[in-house]
Amino acid sequence: MDDTRIRQFDKIVKTIGDNYRALSEYWKEWALYTTFEFWLMVALFIGSLVVVLIKIDKTKIFLIGFYGYSIHMTVGYLDMLGRNLGFWNFPFPLIPALPGLVLDSSIVPVTFMMVYQWTLNRNKNYYLYSFLTAVFFGFIFKPLMGALGVLKLYGKANYFYVFIVYVATFLIARLLTNVFIWLQKKYSKQLDD
Repeated sequence: MDDTRIRQFDKIVKTIGDNYRALSEYWKEWALYTTFEFWLMVALFIGSLVVVLIKIDKTKIFLIGFYGYSIHMTVGYLDMLGRNLGFWNFPFPLIPALPGLVLDSSIVPVTFMMVYQWTLNRNKNYYLYSFLTAVFFGFIFKPLMGALGVLKLYGKANYFYVFIVYVATFLIARLLTNVFIWLQKKYSKQLDD
């Protein structure tokens, strides 16, 4: 293997580590854990988890939980991509190494889970109500979070980018959930035969 290429890769990895250390130092130096914004993030994180524990339809808990996990993973990867591309970041992270934990790994999955559950239980159009939820997150909730200072957009990024992330998220999560439902039905029938 070419040593120059590996040295360049090692330098990039060191830079990434330096950036995470710098974020941790920023978090400690400015005592972010003492700010209103930090405690807002704590309340939103805990509040959304309490909501899901109370409101989740226990008769469909695995289905809704799997869907929520699919939302969580998809939005987590898309959020990380947006942060790595320098489109946005979170100045008041709950945990410095996981800046998107509260907004994109807690509130968003729980909200989409509740929408999914509602559309299932009331036989409503999933795509319409998920689209409206993406509109809410992209053009109301995230701009509000920006105004409160807990989300910051950079460069040419705007809230339309954020909206697109949520549309992609609910489409991918539904596809993943449907694939696993189909696989479960297919292999359940084979086991019954």
